[in-house]
Amino acid sequence: MEIPMKIIDSHHHLWCPDTDPTGIGYVWLQNKGAMKPFGDPTPIQRDYLAEEFKAESQKHELAGSIHVQCDGAIPDPVKEAEWIESLSQTHDIPSAHVGFVDLTSADTPKLLERYMQLPGFRGVRQIISRIDDRPEISFTQVEYLGHMIWREQFALLTAHNLSFDLQLYPQQMPDAAAFFAKHPDIPVVIDHAGSPYDQSKSGHLLWRQGLKELAQLEHCHIKLSGFGMFDPQWTAQSIQAIVNDILELFGAERVMFGSNYPVDKLMRPYDFVVDSVLECCTNAGLNETAIEGVFSGNAERFYRLNHN
Repeated sequence: MEIPMKIIDSHHHLWCPDTDPTGIGYVWLQNKGAMKPFGDPTPIQRDYLAEEFKAESQKHELAGSIHVQCDGAIPDPVKEAEWIESLSQTHDIPSAHVGFVDLTSADTPKLLERYMQLPGFRGVRQIISRIDDRPEISFTQVEYLGHMIWREQFALLTAHNLSFDLQLYPQQMPDAAAFFAKHPDIPVVIDHAGSPYDQSKSGHLLWRQGLKELAQLEHCHIKLSGFGMFDPQWTAQSIQAIVNDILELFGAERVMFGSNYPVDKLMRPYDFVVDSVLECCTNAGLNETAIEGVFSGNAERFYRLNHN
């Protein structure tokens, strides 16, 4: 099914480490060549702006997008969000954005108040991906799900009507599901297909069982994104079983497409990403309405793009 799709890209990044006109002060993007869990980031450690992002697709219609924070070490993360907000006013991209907050910080309430002054701000992301015996692929040294202050301050999202973007590993999913079950009023979306880093038979079973627990929470959603982070040579065929399980567990109405650009630009062209996910959705038996939901309507609804 290779037809032009209207896309609201639910997960991408823009950044300006070379020029940094507003003094954001990027950290990992300035640390040229330092390896990341997804590999060597050198080719993307440069300015990646709205004009380049909007030109990535040669065949599909980028009708909107959600910008997701890109660096948890930025001294003042609201500066990144303010810069993103200025871009949306100039380029109509992104349509809304998700900012970083360290929920263990005493500054969390003040940061949230500042974020709420930005009309396009919709939610928070703090990456919690960590495996005790796999430091080389862990994104943090802290197990946030067991951190008392983190757990307490997570509840602050309720008062501001904010969602939470969640990047985690399958081993963390049971604890995450138990915690998020206590906060049904905070919409959660799992980034990057639940990080299927181990695609062996046993790894897939562990991933599926964890996702099954999260999928039982009606306020939990998931993104078909970031496939290149765990398999640089991925194809539609290699992710078909992953997509099938996600659609079975969550239902198409709680699934949304995301490119994870420019990170996944390291691995695959934008239209390859779109076409491959579209092929998988078609092979899984989704009808036209469900596919439109995955590629645009679900993100539009989840991130409240029709109202502030």
